[in-house]
Amino acid sequence: MATTSPPAALPVTEMTGVTSTSGDCPPGPAGPIAVCCTPLARAPLSAEEADRLVAVLKAIAVPTRLRLLSMIYARDGGEACVCELTEPLGLTQPTISHHLKVLVDAGLITRDKRGVWAYYRAVPEALAALATVFAPPSARAEA
Repeated sequence: MATTSPPAALPVTEMTGVTSTSGDCPPGPAGPIAVCCTPLARAPLSAEEADRLVAVLKAIAVPTRLRLLSMIYARDGGEACVCELTEPLGLTQPTISHHLKVLVDAGLITRDKRGVWAYYRAVPEALAALATVFAPPSARAEA
């Protein structure tokens, strides 16, 4: 049985500026870079940005908090009193307040005390910033 060799690779210039005509990966600043790799279209997250994003994602990773966030954002004006959020979730006011505090600490909502009740307001910029992390580069350029 005859064996055929793979076709010669076409020259590819990587982000490093190295041209490769072999199937080997050219060396890069952090080691070899695969010839098939696409150059970065934007900078990846820094360590600080990743830490901040993890805090936000942890805040919304709990179903109760995600539902609370959805309920606040769904209201006209993007605001709700804690007293309006307890019954739909079937949880006590202290439990709801605990979950809302986590969302406030993550910067997804703000809290405004009025008399005996606390009102929570959506921070649309926070969700927009979160969405841009996962948006393709072309969508980020349009935003």
